[in-house]
Amino acid sequence: MKPEQPSTDIDRRAFLVGGMGLAVASFLPLSTKAAPADMQAAVKELFGDRPLQEGGVTITIPPIAENGYSVPLTIDVDSPMTPEDYVKKIAVFSPRNPIPNLVQFTLGPRTGLARVSTRIRLAGTQKILVVAEMSDGTLKSAAAETMVTVAACIIG
Repeated sequence: MKPEQPSTDIDRRAFLVGGMGLAVASFLPLSTKAAPADMQAAVKELFGDRPLQEGGVTITIPPIAENGYSVPLTIDVDSPMTPEDYVKKIAVFSPRNPIPNLVQFTLGPRTGLARVSTRIRLAGTQKILVVAEMSDGTLKSAAAETMVTVAACIIG
């Protein structure tokens, strides 16, 4: 007499129901987004408790972005870019994206011009925040809003 083997056969009905459940779940929109508090925490993590001074940063972003998957962004910071006075870092933050710290640029006095251009993904209409760290440790900032008609950064 053979010892009884545990059954490894998968019940066909359970398999089909499980497969259907996974198929339906894959079509549900599971949007994940940061809250403004998450953005503030990301700013604090990168720059500490130093105060942000508004001004000295110009943001060029379209007022209406038809597609949130590729939004053009240009940032200019008022700086002579000399060895004594230059922009060390530029960071872009979003209050609605899953990861609030969108991009960071490191610059130095040899950069020549404190200007960067890129494309960013945005999870809907929002006001982005740009922070520029100067060589003396001060932080300049600016914010700009754009309306996004087709949102990006949605997990699903």
